[in-house]
Amino acid sequence: MNTELPIFEFLLKNYKNFNARATRDATLAYWRHTERGGKMFWSVAGAMSSAQLGISLAPAIRAGLIHGLSVTGANLEESLFRLVAHHSYKDFPDYRYLTKDDDTRILEQRMRRVTDTSIPEDEAFRAVEKTIVPMWMNAGKSGTRRFWHEYFYELIQGIDSKQHEGNAEDCWLLAAAKAKLPIVVPGYEDSTFGNIFAGYVKTNECSALSAKSGIEYMAHFYDQYRELSSGAGVGFFQIGGGIAGDFPICVVPSIKYDLGEPVKPWAYFCQISDSTTSYGSYSGATPNEKITWDKLTKDTPMFVIESDATVIVPLMLQALLEAQANPAAANALITKVVPHFW
Repeated sequence: MNTELPIFEFLLKNYKNFNARATRDATLAYWRHTERGGKMFWSVAGAMSSAQLGISLAPAIRAGLIHGLSVTGANLEESLFRLVAHHSYKDFPDYRYLTKDDDTRILEQRMRRVTDTSIPEDEAFRAVEKTIVPMWMNAGKSGTRRFWHEYFYELIQGIDSKQHEGNAEDCWLLAAAKAKLPIVVPGYEDSTFGNIFAGYVKTNECSALSAKSGIEYMAHFYDQYRELSSGAGVGFFQIGGGIAGDFPICVVPSIKYDLGEPVKPWAYFCQISDSTTSYGSYSGATPNEKITWDKLTKDTPMFVIESDATVIVPLMLQALLEAQANPAAANALITKVVPHFW
């Protein structure tokens, strides 16, 4: 066993077929792309922040393995919640056996269950509300308009470290804010704080104009994509499906057809999803379908890993971090174990 590359070597030697092979090949293609100077844009759906995927994402952001993000409004805010209210979360490892009465009691305890864990309303939602609502109100009074994530970037960097209950090193939102990572949050209205904002807009305490729209996100993303795709290009790494994935990947055909301007295609594509291919499903659509929408091309390296992202992503990112720290050893190991890959 190579002590410098334990996970990387384990992946190469043990992941041979089926989803294991897809995981290995996607990791190697990711490594090859970034080693050549390419960038990688991530799309994160599902409840990944509540599942503490930040433990893996944050170090990868700091190491320069992730260069941009599209996240749901829920993932954005739940990364913040994990930082400020971690000790008040409750876990339910036997969630499969909960009854309706059990979940009613969880509700009465002011907890919001997400599969096997739960977000504490008072320590998370209400505590953050006290800080972010004045930001929205001040923006309305001054006529300031900001993207949704910009409020959270400012908020999370302004929190005193003494208020951190979670490990700051495990918070992907804090890592992204410090790195000033390009980020889009499509459909942020469909989140707890999107709903809270809507309530304050309804009562005329906040202005809807204080938060820039999804259309403005896309218009801004045109320029961000051009910058990201310069040089060796930018790949697309997708967790789950839905708007978090479909929104940013559309930037390529939109620039080509709607702006009528030349654009580089995505240089890599990988999706981790447990959604099976079905009628009209975006989450379960095969990458080939995206060729017909001019989002990918027949030459794009494409991978689908039908598995749980909370299992796959930590493995892939740890392997990539090892390779980044020991590139010569990593390439030598690839040549030895998977010579056909090159």
